[in-house]
Amino acid sequence: MAISDAQGGDPHNASRPLAGIVVLDITRVVAGPFCSMLLADLGATVIKVEHPEDPDYARTFPPMVAGRDETEESAFFSQFNRNKLGITVNLKSADGKALLKQLVGQAHILVENFRPGTMDKLGLGYEELRLCNPRLVYTAISGFGRTGPNSSRPAFDNTGQAVGGLWSMNGYPDRPPVRVGTIIGDLAASLYATIGTLAALRTAERTGEGQVVDVSQQDSILTLTENAVVRYTTKGEVASPLGNDHPFVRPYGQFACKDGYVFFGGYTDKFWRLTCEMFGEPDIANDPEIDTMEKRFDPEVAERRVKPLLERWFSAYGKAELEEMAGDRIPLSAIRTVPEVVEDPHVAARNMIVQVPVAGEAVRMFGSPIKLSRTGEIPLAKAPAPGEHTRALLADFLRLDEAEIDRLINSGAV
Repeated sequence: MAISDAQGGDPHNASRPLAGIVVLDITRVVAGPFCSMLLADLGATVIKVEHPEDPDYARTFPPMVAGRDETEESAFFSQFNRNKLGITVNLKSADGKALLKQLVGQAHILVENFRPGTMDKLGLGYEELRLCNPRLVYTAISGFGRTGPNSSRPAFDNTGQAVGGLWSMNGYPDRPPVRVGTIIGDLAASLYATIGTLAALRTAERTGEGQVVDVSQQDSILTLTENAVVRYTTKGEVASPLGNDHPFVRPYGQFACKDGYVFFGGYTDKFWRLTCEMFGEPDIANDPEIDTMEKRFDPEVAERRVKPLLERWFSAYGKAELEEMAGDRIPLSAIRTVPEVVEDPHVAARNMIVQVPVAGEAVRMFGSPIKLSRTGEIPLAKAPAPGEHTRALLADFLRLDEAEIDRLINSGAV
């Protein structure tokens, strides 16, 4: 394909795990674009499909980066749409519907995040598209899933946090619940969608039959509530905000130091003994009131005996000093700000801050946490402009001639 250079090299290079896999990305914002971006980072050819007059509105989300020609592009959008190709298709037009079906015939995966039923109303639902390609993996991400009484309700990330239970248990006990400080509903749904998509792709390769991958934000958030469900179903306990504390493990949380805060998780007998030794008071490990993990788990004992000790010890040192003292022996980590994370030498060693072109400028953003020992890092290319590769895709991918491409553009189909 002549369009391969747009992805920073040949996307069909055999060294890439998903080389040769074609993904149609009909999604917006994050719940969906993040899923297809992960597939693109792994070497799939991802084609972002947008309406010619109404592209992904995340293109307007800050922060914006101004290029040398003073045009602005969204770094937010670029972070979730790098390594993709761009085509515009009007899915409401007859020609646009026909084009999508042609693309589906050449694709392995389609990802969409419309409200359930939207694609069916367009005549482009799974049952229709599987006629074009029986092997198609059709991944649908939504707020409540494709089944159940709430399936048609609109949803955002906060919806998932609210109805999945996470919001109710986050924050401090003496204050109203607090949303998690990131779009974890969108991100979690995208991660589960990626896993499900790859599983369905494996099945399609083995059996020749595609299927629907149905992922909801509510379901995804529910699985992130850790022990809350089983605490309720077995003991009738209702999870509520605990601040930085754990429901039963102590000490395990945030503690202040000279220049910020650290996480300390030395709750086992081994780690507690090493901690007492580290601060020069080894005999405390044998104190009969706090000498076992079970005793330190007691809320009253933890508050009265353990917490004051840790506050006294930690307050005498800075974050870096405490990390150096703990070394490889004790679970203690500085609670880093985002700038500190971005500049962290370990993060750099893991190649987790990468440079991607945005408006002609190199912008640092998070890289891929998936590290494959034989494949190595895959080059990262810029996010496409709306319809940037429309002509190339229609010509090279669908083999349409110039006259037909011009007709489709003039008709508003692309």
